[in-house]
Amino acid sequence: MIYQAIGLGLVVSLVFSEILGLAAGGLVVPGYIALYLDQPLRVIGTILASLVTYGTIKLLSRFILLYGRRTMVFCVLAGFLFGYLTRHLLVFNTALGIGLDTSVLQSIGYIIPGLIAYWMLRQGIVETICTMLMGAFIVRLALVVAHGGRIIELALG
Repeated sequence: MIYQAIGLGLVVSLVFSEILGLAAGGLVVPGYIALYLDQPLRVIGTILASLVTYGTIKLLSRFILLYGRRTMVFCVLAGFLFGYLTRHLLVFNTALGIGLDTSVLQSIGYIIPGLIAYWMLRQGIVETICTMLMGAFIVRLALVVAHGGRIIELALG
């Protein structure tokens, strides 16, 4: 089902890009987010890691000349770092008083936060998050319809 989600996410991203002129946080992002819509805290953790990445890149851009491919690389590297931190440290969880369960607000993947942050820089925070969530809901709905109303449990590591 992961292949179906990624494929549908690519199609939805393309359609949104052509019709709305907005990217859904990267080509593969809606598919991955769609797989985790039943775990809203993971989605929130990913958005938080993306926002921290966004802020970090905005801060770095005051001191480093960031443009084009360099911006993308810095976003992915910072997103990787903050995605790692959500999985292995209690930075976000203890700040919100959620407890010691490190899986609560961990990000989805390591690259996804950086991709989302890159598009936040290019088109805006609200536009990126809204487009990403709309795309993810459309992909999730298509997966539910394709599987006859059943959600197949996935063992995503």
